[in-house]
Amino acid sequence: MNEQPIVAITIGDPCGIGPEVVVKALAAGDISARALLIGDAFVVEQTIALTKTALTVRPIDAPDQARFAPGCVDVLDPKTLRPEDVTPGKISPACGRAVTQWWETATGLAQSGKVAAIVKGPVNTEAIRQGAGPAQGAVEPGKTYLFLITGPLRVVHLTDHIPLSQVLGEIKLEKILKLIRLTHTSLRGWGVPDPRIGVAGFNPHAHGAEEEREIAPAVAQARREGINAAGPVPPDSLFRQCIEERYDCVVAHYHDQGHIAVKTWGFRGNCALILGAPYIRLSVAHGTAFDIAGRGIAGHESMWEAMRTAAWLAGGRGFPRAPLEKGF
Repeated sequence: MNEQPIVAITIGDPCGIGPEVVVKALAAGDISARALLIGDAFVVEQTIALTKTALTVRPIDAPDQARFAPGCVDVLDPKTLRPEDVTPGKISPACGRAVTQWWETATGLAQSGKVAAIVKGPVNTEAIRQGAGPAQGAVEPGKTYLFLITGPLRVVHLTDHIPLSQVLGEIKLEKILKLIRLTHTSLRGWGVPDPRIGVAGFNPHAHGAEEEREIAPAVAQARREGINAAGPVPPDSLFRQCIEERYDCVVAHYHDQGHIAVKTWGFRGNCALILGAPYIRLSVAHGTAFDIAGRGIAGHESMWEAMRTAAWLAGGRGFPRAPLEKGF
């Protein structure tokens, strides 16, 4: 039997709900992976006590010390925090420095092939700014792309955080074709043998100059290359068609075109993937929720889905089916 992939999971900002959702997700059920936590072992122990989960902590100094024993969480702890650095619901520059170091550790493990995927717990950008300098964006425009997942609806975005007035300048044949190719190649590598990609139109009913000059020719070229792409599809119906599993993924052209569809269809269990990264890299689609930190009431559905999706993709099994079966 093949061993389950190792997934490195950073616990997120200890002053927020990151450690809580990580611990709850690990206790909720099988994620089809061997989980290696990266963060502060004392914080994880405190969180287990808070959530009353049946887990124990085993601090380790190096990844090869992990045992992945049932009911025991291996925590790779660089020992960068003190207990007094952590106050639930408060910005901590020390935590900002720590989460940056944990993420760098996880990235190094992925780049060296010691873990098959990484999942990032929620972080606070202000804490990072105060403790480690300006936070780096997750997406590198033109190189990597935001890919949101909520059950059967999977949406990759051509552009992300730019004004609508600038989106028109990005809807170009070569840029759309590059994203279609990358989506096709990535999905095949993750275990989707013949990815069906629906490309959204930009204008109402997919009728306009952008469709005629840029989007339709990009789709036509992709099809000539053997890619199973369709479009431009009217955006008011495309997302529903993906939910009905006519497509494996949708290409959206701007932030709200994709995000509104995803968050309307299912807010619980959403996770985000960075398409184009040299390793499988996921995160939850929510923040640190300082307002409820330390209360033990945070929902862990998104973290559980992110962990499980990372494991399935790393194992070449495609996307998990039947999300949220466990009655969350």
